[in-house]
Amino acid sequence: MPPATASPSPAHPSRVRVIHSGGGGKPGPVVYWMLRDQRLADNWALLHAAGLAAASSAPLAVAFALFPKPFLLSARRRQLGFLLRGLRRLAAHAAARRLPFFLLTGGPQEIPALVRRLGASTLVADFSPLRPVREALDAVVGELRRDAPGVAVHQVDAHNVVPVWAASGKVEYSAKTFRSKVSKVMDEYLVEFPQLPAVAPWDREQPEEVDWDALIDRVCSSEAENVPEIDWCEPGEEAAMEALLGSKDGFLMKRIKSYETDRNDPTKPRALSGLSPYLHFGNISAQRCALEAKKRRHLSPKSVDAFLEELVVRRELADNFCYYQPQYDSMSGAWDWARKTLMDHAADKREHIYTREQLENAKTHDLLWNASQLEMVHHGKMHGFMRMYWAKKILEWTSGPEEALSIAIYLNDKYEIDGRDPSGYVGCMWSICGLHDQGWKERPVFGKIRYMNYAGCKRKFDVDAYISYVKRLSTQSKKRNSEQSPGSVPKHSKSKN
Repeated sequence: MPPATASPSPAHPSRVRVIHSGGGGKPGPVVYWMLRDQRLADNWALLHAAGLAAASSAPLAVAFALFPKPFLLSARRRQLGFLLRGLRRLAAHAAARRLPFFLLTGGPQEIPALVRRLGASTLVADFSPLRPVREALDAVVGELRRDAPGVAVHQVDAHNVVPVWAASGKVEYSAKTFRSKVSKVMDEYLVEFPQLPAVAPWDREQPEEVDWDALIDRVCSSEAENVPEIDWCEPGEEAAMEALLGSKDGFLMKRIKSYETDRNDPTKPRALSGLSPYLHFGNISAQRCALEAKKRRHLSPKSVDAFLEELVVRRELADNFCYYQPQYDSMSGAWDWARKTLMDHAADKREHIYTREQLENAKTHDLLWNASQLEMVHHGKMHGFMRMYWAKKILEWTSGPEEALSIAIYLNDKYEIDGRDPSGYVGCMWSICGLHDQGWKERPVFGKIRYMNYAGCKRKFDVDAYISYVKRLSTQSKKRNSEQSPGSVPKHSKSKN
């Protein structure tokens, strides 16, 4: 699709794609279909929509559609609670700014009807490379083309610093090839955000009142109540900015200096940014994180550079892969060499074979692996270094690479607060299928896929200290969950709107 060239938009022209040009109808409101980027601040999609509305003296509305169960089968109370509680805050902020927020509980199929009822001239949609989201967008566009051909549809990549289609026109083989392309255009896109353009007052249909308590209780109680919500990470834009820049414990204010040296040590979790839940749900812009980090580079150059490598290059490389490789979560998406070596060794004898249930319940002979699984189950977040070891051992302890990949993705999406994310799929593919990696010395089971073992972990960090740390987390989590009923509000959220 060609990039939009409409000058009213504050967004870079190549950040926007015109999916359907529309035109010919009466001027009307602009509707922003929010999905992946759940925030009002630093949001190029909202800025683009507001720019279009301001240019035609039209009002602006925001719509969010909850996806139906087929897409949410892997989402549990943990992820759904975070999502809904964040949206509750967002809706309150939108109301304070007199910006109507329509919550559609019936799914994306309600978007075309809303657009028609409001007499909208343009629908602006978020970007995601994941299949269910792309299929939903295609269905919405198809219906609008048929029933409301005058409505234009634009898509904006507000999630990546460099828009995925501008960073590269193909699937990139490695971080090295992707890094060079992104570096060449980084200054063009890593700019400060403008103010939201002023739009005409809303004078159309008003959003229905949402009983958030009832909605959260209904949705969370019906979805896998055995995965409780977390209480160490509060959802929403304000909490996200506090995690980044807060004076008490903000990552860039207090902890960035140890990032370069300690981020791969699972016994030092405070060295990590803790931003991945906020980036996944779009509560904070990666571009805002990058801008603020660059301002402080002089204080800790190596740590800031390492952080930007993970935030921009590695995270956006995951979007690149999922966008250009539709089979991003299966063996079909692996490189040819990796597929061949894995299949050559698929029948190799395994010393241990575990079922999905045994793995899920951390019932293996490896206390370190068990600890990593329990960290994910009880904390909702496994340390990044342990995610690699965890996935590679699943390859070693299951009947073949297809089963290993399936189990790793299932467990990741079920328990990680940032599950169902391109970075999660690519992480599993890197560990099990050698994605964005190279061939290594051939060995049983793994073939030429990079190998990791317990002895290597012992050389890198205090394994016993990590196991003890996870035991404490698990004990605290079990105690806390025994005191709360399913669907109840996490302690950090009780006083919030």
